[in-house]
Amino acid sequence: MRILRKLGFNLFTWILVLLVAFPLVWMILTSLKPQTELFRIPPTWLPETVTFEHYWRLLTETPFLIYFRNSVVLATTTTVFVVVLGAIGAYSLVRFAYRGRETLATLVLFTYLLPSVVLIIPLYLMMVELGLSNTLASLVLAHTTFALPYALWLLRSFMEGVPEDLESAALVDGASRMGAFRDVILPQLLPGIISTALFTFILSWNEYLYALVLVNSDAVRPLTTGVMTMLISAFNIEWSLLMAASVMMSLPLIVVFAFLQSYLTRGFGAGAVKG
Repeated sequence: MRILRKLGFNLFTWILVLLVAFPLVWMILTSLKPQTELFRIPPTWLPETVTFEHYWRLLTETPFLIYFRNSVVLATTTTVFVVVLGAIGAYSLVRFAYRGRETLATLVLFTYLLPSVVLIIPLYLMMVELGLSNTLASLVLAHTTFALPYALWLLRSFMEGVPEDLESAALVDGASRMGAFRDVILPQLLPGIISTALFTFILSWNEYLYALVLVNSDAVRPLTTGVMTMLISAFNIEWSLLMAASVMMSLPLIVVFAFLQSYLTRGFGAGAVKG
């Protein structure tokens, strides 16, 4: 009976995995099919002829590489800003005692609870006043505004798990406050930093609303809006190129997550032992 229950649970789990993974598998298979197979009825599950023509057309006949470069610069820069500011801000909220500290932390969380669409008009007007409209810098600032509050709370929870005695010992040994922060706090905070960086990178890579409103030039468009304007119109959808673009857009996230997964697991395991 116990074996049957275990087999049933495993079967249910695999069914869920297949249901979740099916759109991704179908996207990859569709990107490899020639144009003549895309709308065949009944549909073919596996491509009869594997072709990479759609990927070649995407890279040579469209500004996809420009959008890709913009997304890489945007997501990487935003991640760096959020991690640096989040680590320093979390350190302040946990280690320093000052009036209004808890109120400030609550207000930071409240800003994260606001819908992104509420901030669109104020951010747009602010970017125009600063002379940053239609630039990647405006997107970096906008993405930082909605990623930083969550990063602060996430890093704050990790910071509270770092024993204060370690920092006190470093200060007694002659280290400066910043020296103790760099040499003692940051290594202990590494799992939280990696988690925050991963969250921020994915959020910034996939963000659509701010990119749609704040920029309108192909030179600065990221992938999310660039692919939509390039391949989808009121009269036609380039399904083959769209599937190829979707695969190319997903690859960086898969690579980043696969690279950081071991660090995340190792960091969480170390944190559990310390706790």
